[in-house]
Amino acid sequence: MKTNKNILDIAKKTIESESNSIAKLADLLTDDFTKAVEIIFNSKGRLVITGIGKSAIIAQKIVATMNSTGTPSLFLHASEAIHGDLGMVQPDDVVICISKSGNSPEIKVLVPILKQFGNFLIAITGNTTSFLAKGADYILDTTVDNESCPNNLAPTNSTTAQLVMGDALAVCLMELSDFKATDFAKYHPGGALGKKLLLRVGDMLDQSRQPEVAPNTNIKKVIFEISEKRLGVTAVIENNKVIGIITDGDIRRMLNNNDTFAHLTAKDIMTRNPKTISLTSMVTDALNILEDFSITQLIVTDQEEYKGVLHLHDILKEGIV
Repeated sequence: MKTNKNILDIAKKTIESESNSIAKLADLLTDDFTKAVEIIFNSKGRLVITGIGKSAIIAQKIVATMNSTGTPSLFLHASEAIHGDLGMVQPDDVVICISKSGNSPEIKVLVPILKQFGNFLIAITGNTTSFLAKGADYILDTTVDNESCPNNLAPTNSTTAQLVMGDALAVCLMELSDFKATDFAKYHPGGALGKKLLLRVGDMLDQSRQPEVAPNTNIKKVIFEISEKRLGVTAVIENNKVIGIITDGDIRRMLNNNDTFAHLTAKDIMTRNPKTISLTSMVTDALNILEDFSITQLIVTDQEEYKGVLHLHDILKEGIV
């Protein structure tokens, strides 16, 4: 039985072995990689990625990455392709075929058919003299010295190399298309990531709660407004403009500094020039302001018109942080 130390040693050896295989990929890049990227980028069709066995699983992941980064792609299982699914491939599509050996029976049947179709064929393979490599227009070499498997059989280093080559293609295509975070958000509208990239202040602002008082409002009514709207703050409005803000903290400081407050009004205790944010601003921008100034509320405006208060708790409830 292996001891804990043995297990950790095996794990470290596996990671180092795969890391070394990845590092060597950079030296295997040729002009074929550049041409492959250009062909995909300039294609009027889609990117079809196919493979068999473990390579098929890698193909599916690369398809997912491509689709989420602006390159329309689909997965075609090599085995299913030769039993009817080749109808998925359209004339303008570019095909990537992934295979370590490049000599699988399904690959040998598939490659000649794809060439008859006239589609550009890109091979990602660890055997540059294989049937696949010889039939491909461009070869992306993912040769590895060995697998991490103790029997040198189970695809480990080789599939990792395939995955990294796919990532390299995707990143290059992103750079060529000037793919930005806003573009990424279009394909990731759900979950915390989508909210972080897409959600604007106006999307989450509860405009039914707009605490506000006039400059000459007495303190009792100010306290009532803050308590009723339950945001811990109220805006001070004059001529439809925000001229100040009163927070729970301002009320506490007032009570601490005065024996009586009957003579005081909102303008006497308000903080002038409060931090504001536009209704159309990103929620992440609002969060940055809150963090930078160590505050929990922001006055929201639209072309200087008061729209309400955004509270830190509203942002936290959306799961953005």
